[in-house]
Amino acid sequence: MPPLPVEEPDEVPLRRQPTQRRSARRVERMLDACADLLDEVGYDALSTTRIAERAGVAIGSVYQFFPDKRAITQAVTRRHVERFVSRIGRRFLWEDYACWWDAVDAIIDEYVEMHRTVPGFRSLHFGDVVDLNLLDGVSDTNTVIAGRLRGLLLQEYGLTDSEELDLAILVAVEAGDAVLKLAFRRDPGGAPQIVAEAKQLVRGYLNRQFVGASA
Repeated sequence: MPPLPVEEPDEVPLRRQPTQRRSARRVERMLDACADLLDEVGYDALSTTRIAERAGVAIGSVYQFFPDKRAITQAVTRRHVERFVSRIGRRFLWEDYACWWDAVDAIIDEYVEMHRTVPGFRSLHFGDVVDLNLLDGVSDTNTVIAGRLRGLLLQEYGLTDSEELDLAILVAVEAGDAVLKLAFRRDPGGAPQIVAEAKQLVRGYLNRQFVGASA
């Protein structure tokens, strides 16, 4: 299976797609406002009214594109995932990794960096609030992320394509995600010792699955 392309999200849960640049910018302001508010007040206190006020748009403009706060949150999560995968893709393009486990460490480093610096990222963790059927209408969010990362690793390191590979990467994504969440519960900046343990966990698990795999 070839690596999945990194594309701009085209299935955002919008009532309608913006057709003009001005409308597209307005939607982006809504998503930015939603991301900021998720960090500040959390999902439960989030409202379309608050999003409209923060974005500097009329409430009618929000409902013109989104039916409710859940849809906006879904769109924010989709944007986070696409940016995450895009940033990983750029790392793989410009950086050389001696072995596949160095690439896995880079993936975890990117997750941690975005968690620290990207508004809304730490609040959603790829869709804890609304992750079922979030990105492709069939798979949950981590399954989609695993598929994207699988494509990158296959392309770069020539691992043998198999159902076992699919399962191993999915388990690694789920396990790493869980441990990294623990790191950020312990320390808003991500407890370094737990981040290191997450890397060891994922590397050790995948090493058992991909014995002998290297660049």
